[in-house]
This record gives sequence, structure tokens and C-alpha cells, in this order.
Amino acid sequence: MQNPFVWYDLMTPDVEAAKKFYGDVVGWSFSPPMMDYHVANAGDAGIGGIMKSPPHLKDAPPLWSGYIYTPDVDAACKKIAKLGGTIKREPWDVPDTLRMAVVADPTGAFFNIMQPLSQQERKLAPENAVGTVGWNELHAGDLNAAWDFYSQMFGWTKGTTMDMGAMGPYQLFQIDSKDAGGMMKRQEMLPMPMWLYYFRVDGIDAAVARINKAGGKVVMGPHQVPGGQWIVSAFDPQGGSFQLLSFTK
Repeated sequence: MQNPFVWYDLMTPDVEAAKKFYGDVVGWSFSPPMMDYHVANAGDAGIGGIMKSPPHLKDAPPLWSGYIYTPDVDAACKKIAKLGGTIKREPWDVPDTLRMAVVADPTGAFFNIMQPLSQQERKLAPENAVGTVGWNELHAGDLNAAWDFYSQMFGWTKGTTMDMGAMGPYQLFQIDSKDAGGMMKRQEMLPMPMWLYYFRVDGIDAAVARINKAGGKVVMGPHQVPGGQWIVSAFDPQGGSFQLLSFTK
């Protein structure tokens, strides 16, 4: 079985400001909050959420994190530990919704695993729809160690390997025979190994204008990547890092 990314969320000190910013830039609408959790919608399908940073992280910058599906969170945690990963927060339940845990791969990159508890069928946004996540990118402490971990843990398979010169190889990974993201060795500009997530927009130049107007800051790009798509990296007004992806300039 190959386990996909299924959800993404942001912890931030100012939820309302973040909702306004990402609504303006990415185009999300937000459902009425449940337990102070604000679901972000691409069209009428939820793709993630925004919540207030907990007290012990109040001084940390806002952080986007991804959730990888597993049919059994507790069994997955045991396998993660066996493969050299770390359990950062033991499994717990969001009542009637999901069971989850916070974990890290052997090179130190954080992510979440989740097991649905609700029997209600989830509505999914169309593939490549504006507001969905179009790419999942790992900047690993050690590329080979990371690949060994994720391929054994989640069944991901190798796609194309691209030579990026001094930056090293960029390894695409596939889920269900489709490119889902890429992995590379962490560059010095990043403070630690981490996952980055690319939100899909319609037109990268227009999105850059929206970032600037809404008080964000572009730190890289826009530039075109192999395959023809356009990307940009930026910070939201609270200091949270995010990425955008578009088929068009």
C-alpha cells in the first residue's frame, strides 16, 4: 500500500490575520470553526486548516505541516521507531474525527500521521484545482537515509532523479504511479530538515502581486521548474513560510 498526504494545517499566533492573508492570496474560504480549528476550503472541499499556536510554541514561527494517511496510527508509530524515526507526540484522538501522532523521520523532518475515525465520506477537490497542494517537497538531513525511510514506511516509489549540480540530486517520488513530490538534501538557507508544501494558484505573477498587497514577502522566485510549472517561496505577515505553484506565469 502507498500512503498519500491527505491534509495540511498551519499553527500561527494570529489565526484571523492568517485566514485573511491566505484567503486573499490562495483563494481559500473557511468553514465555521470547530474547537478553534478553521478548515480551509478549495471550492467546497476541505484541504487543511488553521489553528492558534499552543502556548509552548508561542515564540516559534508559524509552521505548515502535512498529514500522511495510515490505516493504523499505533502500528505506524512502532514501525517509524523501528526504521529510525522519532515519535514526537504519542497517538491521540480528535473525537469522532481522526487519530493522529506527530513524528519525525531519521534526518529530523517533522510530519503527522493520521487515521480517520469518522465514517462520513470526505469530499475531495478535483486534481490540480486552485487551492490544493500540488507538490510535497522534503529537504532532508541525508537524502539516502530519508529515501530508505519513506519508501519502506509508506511504499513510495522513485520517479525521475534530476541533477541539480552543487545542490545535489533532486529525487522525485511517486504515489500510485503519479509524481507527488520531491526530495533533496537540505540547503544551508533552511534552519533544519523540513517538508515544504506548494499551494496551487492560477498565474504566478498575479499571486506574487497578491502576496505583496496582503503584506507577505517573496523570498525566492518566481522561476520555472523542470516540467514547465512556475513556483515562488514566500513568508506570510506572521513569518510563516509557504510556497506557491502554477501552470502559468
